[in-house]
Amino acid sequence: MREELHRFFRAARGAGVRVSPAESIDAIRAVTQIGVADRGLLRDTLLVTLAKSQEEKQALGECFDLFFSRPEPPPPEESDESSTDESSGAQPQNGSPGSPGQGGGDGSAQPELGELAQMLLGQDRSAVAAALSGAAAAAELSNIRYFTQRGLFQTRMMDALGVGRLRDDLDALKGANPAEAERLAAALDGLRDSVREMVSQALVLYGREETENLRNEILRNAPLARLERRQVEQMKALIRAIARRLRERYSKPRKRQRRGHLDVRRTIRKNAAWGSVPFLTAWKRRHRDRPKIVAICDVSGSVAQVSDFFLLLIHSLHEVVDDVRSFAFSGHLIEVSDILDKQEPETAMREIMSKVGFGSSDYGNSFADFEKRYLRSVTPKTTVIVLGDARTNNLDPRTDLLRQISDRAKRVVWLNPEGRMGWGWGDSEMPRYAPFCNVVRQCATAKQLERAVSDIVAAYQ
Repeated sequence: MREELHRFFRAARGAGVRVSPAESIDAIRAVTQIGVADRGLLRDTLLVTLAKSQEEKQALGECFDLFFSRPEPPPPEESDESSTDESSGAQPQNGSPGSPGQGGGDGSAQPELGELAQMLLGQDRSAVAAALSGAAAAAELSNIRYFTQRGLFQTRMMDALGVGRLRDDLDALKGANPAEAERLAAALDGLRDSVREMVSQALVLYGREETENLRNEILRNAPLARLERRQVEQMKALIRAIARRLRERYSKPRKRQRRGHLDVRRTIRKNAAWGSVPFLTAWKRRHRDRPKIVAICDVSGSVAQVSDFFLLLIHSLHEVVDDVRSFAFSGHLIEVSDILDKQEPETAMREIMSKVGFGSSDYGNSFADFEKRYLRSVTPKTTVIVLGDARTNNLDPRTDLLRQISDRAKRVVWLNPEGRMGWGWGDSEMPRYAPFCNVVRQCATAKQLERAVSDIVAAYQ
């Protein structure tokens, strides 16, 4: 049962339930106390010890129901011949249908059958179910990860069951007892169906995490501006997961980072009175400026497809860094800090887009709005992040205003969703803006966007 529980923990992790080693130990101890006879009590015990939220509780319950359900062998089918025998009171020779020496329809001797053939002809469903479980363990079915491996594991399970001997028995029966051979062939088809069902169930249990990781990796490298409609919601979920990782990674600095490194010389001097036994410690503390970030996000029509993803990442910055001011613009610029601070991401994005989104971009006018109203918020401790494609619709780009912002800021980072090949073509003014930026990065995919924002936040840790 311990091995069975370890396989269940692996399946639970694939279903999105975070199961730590300590929680696994607690669950095993609890199951040891309550036993496994009562399936409902076992289910409740695992949910109590492993689930940490309602979402995890629901996912874990569904995983439990799937994991502990076993595909049933097909029910026995009564043939016309057996019905006739029962009605006439005839008894099979030598006991069971598969016993050696049973006479065939032509009076020839019944061949000696293997164990699997006897189980199938004897319609021993308990024995067949046990054989299927043993074959799954022998084939290491819990190691299945991808749907392309289904055929491989089905073959392994059939080999572990002894399908080679079963085929030999089937060939022998065709000459000695065609009716029994037909029954055995039908039972073999049912066995293959059960094996296929077990492999499909195992793929859902153990392959879900790898399949999800593969899908996310493909999505992480997909261009944000060319997503299909069905991929947009998947990408939003992926961006939310990225934002959650950023919060978990950077919102709680490590104790060592807060305290600094041990200053050996000062520690020895402070403890000279005790023979240099380090009763008192001294630490080297590196001074870090309090982080200040100003984010300016283009939400015009030319980047409407990626604006939602930009705003989701900016929303995560508000939860990680204390001092963040955010602005959005199309033809003019407004501050959206309060919206992002007080509302959930989806609601905040809808309100921002309704106020200033989908318009024709005017970088020059927007920079002018920022210079008039908010330039004082930029100090030598401020990192300014501009998220946009730098396409000005052939209007004045006002590079002089970006230069003023750059002169006042600690650094300016420009994240552009377009490929570098498009910079400088048409109405793109990226080459004219780039000299006034400390960092210019292409952020055409979720992976590039995550890396850029992570590097920005990490600089303050």
